[in-house]
Amino acid sequence: MLLLYIIAAVYVAAVNLYAFLLVRTQKKRRDERGARTAAGDAKLLAAALLGGGAGVYAAMFITKFRTDSLLLMLLVPVIIVLNFYLFFILFRSGIPALAF
Repeated sequence: MLLLYIIAAVYVAAVNLYAFLLVRTQKKRRDERGARTAAGDAKLLAAALLGGGAGVYAAMFITKFRTDSLLLMLLVPVIIVLNFYLFFILFRSGIPALAF
């Protein structure tokens, strides 16, 4: 049982790191190519839904990227709360294998 908790913690850490690096990469690409390219909100939202919402939200403020997007500024915190709630419910019910 402890191994599943460790795997879940590593999963969440890895997804948050991926989400952080995704935001940083998108910002670098936008700076190199200019403002004429699309930002790709779908990728950021997908990373947030997979458990990396905290990484996306932190990276948005650290890199000052897409903080003017109302969609991301409202949906990402909601997704973070939803992720925490789902992980809490799944671990409390004794089904940690379904948390991924």
